[in-house]
Amino acid sequence: MNQAPIDLPVALEAVSTKTDFIRFLHLLLKDLQNNPGGWENNSLESYLEAFASWTEDMDGYYDNHNLSRPGNINWKAMANMFMAARIYE
Repeated sequence: MNQAPIDLPVALEAVSTKTDFIRFLHLLLKDLQNNPGGWENNSLESYLEAFASWTEDMDGYYDNHNLSRPGNINWKAMANMFMAARIYE
């Protein structure tokens, strides 16, 4: 049975809380499982490399799309989440 496509842009726009963020991460995983061909970076190695590259260039993305740059990102908390996920069961 075919899975209904996941509208990731709509799910992304709905993220405003920790619960929304967790739901979004689960939807990303489900989309990868259901549609791996739609992912340019479908291995952990390539995904993390792209994540780092996009983060480095993100100011340009926001500027080019006439969007306000996020000013309240807690980089230490993000790093802790990625570090902890390496060993969390």
